[in-house]
Amino acid sequence: MIGAVPVTVVPLAEVVVVENESAAGELVARSIVALIAAKPDAVLGLATGLTALPIYRALARTLADNLVDVSRVRGFALDEYVGLPAGHPGSYRSVITREVVEPLGLTPTNVHVPDGDLAGIQTAALNYEQALLESGGVDVQILGIGRTGHLGFNEPGSSFGSITRIKTLTEKTRADNARFFDSPGDVPLHCITQGIRTILRARHLVVLAFGESKADAIAAAIEGPITASQPGSAIQFHPHVTVVVDEAAASKLANLAYYKHAWLHKPPWQGL
Repeated sequence: MIGAVPVTVVPLAEVVVVENESAAGELVARSIVALIAAKPDAVLGLATGLTALPIYRALARTLADNLVDVSRVRGFALDEYVGLPAGHPGSYRSVITREVVEPLGLTPTNVHVPDGDLAGIQTAALNYEQALLESGGVDVQILGIGRTGHLGFNEPGSSFGSITRIKTLTEKTRADNARFFDSPGDVPLHCITQGIRTILRARHLVVLAFGESKADAIAAAIEGPITASQPGSAIQFHPHVTVVVDEAAASKLANLAYYKHAWLHKPPWQGL
C-alpha cells in the first residue's frame, strides 16, 4: 500500500513503466484510496502541473465509485508563486482548488498552500514548514520532475538540506509554466517551495514523468550521480520511492530491463 514501508522493501527506487499517463493515474489512485481506507486522516503531498493531473482525475473517479469518506484527508501543496493576486487562475491555490479539492470532495480547510501574498512574505515559508511538521508528516508525496531535474521549484544548485523557502525561478521553468499566463514574461520570478529536505521527510515519494523530454532528468535522478546540479537525484537518499514513467521517459535508463523484470515479479502483498 502507498505510504507504508514494509520491512522487506530495499531502499532503492522502484521504477514502474506504464503504457500511458492514464494507466499511471489509475495505478497510483488505487493505492491512494487504499491508504485513505486504512488511514482516514492521511496527509497527501500535492504536486501541481500537468504531470499530476492523471492521478487526480483517476482518484476522483475511484473515490466516487468506492464511496470513500475523504472528509478528514489533509493535503499540502508543494509550492506557490509569490505576488500573484488572490484568485489568479495561474496561482497554485487556484489550481489545487480546481483540480484537487473540488473534484475529490476534500474539505477545503484541510488543504494547505503556501501563502505567496507579499504582505506576509517574510514569514510565509517558515510558517508553512511549521505547519507541515505539526501535521505529523506527509504520507505520500506526489512529484513531477522538471526538464532541469527540479523537484517542486528546487532548481539546479538547490541544497539537499533545504527547507521551505523563497526561490528564484529559471527562465526555462517560467516558460514551462506559462500556460495560465498571457506570456512567459508574466510568470512570477519568485516562488515559495518546499525544500528538498522537506520533500524527503515524506514517508513515500511517487515521482511521475511522461515523454521523451523527461528522459534525461529521469535517468539522472535514478541512475546518475547524487548532485545538487540534478535536484531529482536526491530521491536516491529516500528509503521508499516509486517512479512511474512511460516508455519514452524511461528510454535512457541503463537498467530498464531489470526494472521491468522486478515489477513483473513483485510480490502482490507489497503493494506500491
